[in-house]
Amino acid sequence: MAHSHSLSVIGGSVSFSSDLGEIVGVSSQQLPILKNLSIRRLTLAPGSIREPHWHPNAVELGYCIQGQALVSVLGNADAFANFTVAAGQMFYIPSGAIHHLENIGDDNAIFIIAFRHEAPEDFGFSGALGAMTDAVLGNTYDLPASAFEPFKRSTVSEQIVRRSGPAVVPVVALFDNPLKLDVEAQHPLLSNAAGEARFARDQFWPVLKNISMYSLRITNKGMREPHWHPETAEMGYVHSGNARMTVLNPAGSTDTYLLSAGDMYFIPAAYPHHIEQVGYEPIHFLIFFDQPFPQDIGYRATATAFSRPVLAATLGCDPEKLPQLPFTPIDPLIVNRINPRDL
Repeated sequence: MAHSHSLSVIGGSVSFSSDLGEIVGVSSQQLPILKNLSIRRLTLAPGSIREPHWHPNAVELGYCIQGQALVSVLGNADAFANFTVAAGQMFYIPSGAIHHLENIGDDNAIFIIAFRHEAPEDFGFSGALGAMTDAVLGNTYDLPASAFEPFKRSTVSEQIVRRSGPAVVPVVALFDNPLKLDVEAQHPLLSNAAGEARFARDQFWPVLKNISMYSLRITNKGMREPHWHPETAEMGYVHSGNARMTVLNPAGSTDTYLLSAGDMYFIPAAYPHHIEQVGYEPIHFLIFFDQPFPQDIGYRATATAFSRPVLAATLGCDPEKLPQLPFTPIDPLIVNRINPRDL
């Protein structure tokens, strides 16, 4: 179901779909509230390749949710890298760097990809070659113009293409790389019966400059406390489970909606919101931020920051009837659910 803050990624805009795979996503064209962030779901069939391409206006942060792929990246100063990614691993692509993703496994490879722009732009290598004449290409590669006559010529990129023959995976691609992070192999910094969180932020992944991601799981014993991010927008993708979210808008209206696998949501900077698991299956969220190290302010610490007379006056409550709110100098991120759901 669509809301002002939420939309199904699977039901988003399809830019490519065939037996080779699919590219579907949500940008500001589909969800106008988006700012600084957008999202795509990329599916590559076995033997398929997301052609070499680049994004002139956005960095790219990807999370592999299924399969295995080879990633190759050519960046500034002829910096070249290639590495493999599998389920639970991430990759980072600088803005303007040409890169490709290639399914090297036997099953579909599926990725959730966040961009640091609400309307990311794409250039594909096939379209870039198609924009130049045979003579220009011949001069570029020290070849006669006739060498390029067999090429399909179009300025519109192919996007996903089929590989002929087996994949070529260099040995170096099996090594660690600064553009890759095995986020799910991390020991969670937060872990208890209520849930756990792993962090892809510049503290652990120095290559990140203006984007980050939390892998957040919440059980039916917990809840993401109401909070806001003072200078950081938040965009989440539901990998599994069902959840309820409430968002407070500046004019005083609220949006409360249910989220299920395949849905995404967006929260502008400093909008109060919370996430609560619904049902019995734990929820797993991939939460992207437009800062390398997102900060937040939670309701628990907020109550600690002010005196009881200030809180009582603010809440229109007799000071003697104000509950004994716990002293909380640092917000816990996930709180225990001691009350039944009020759905």
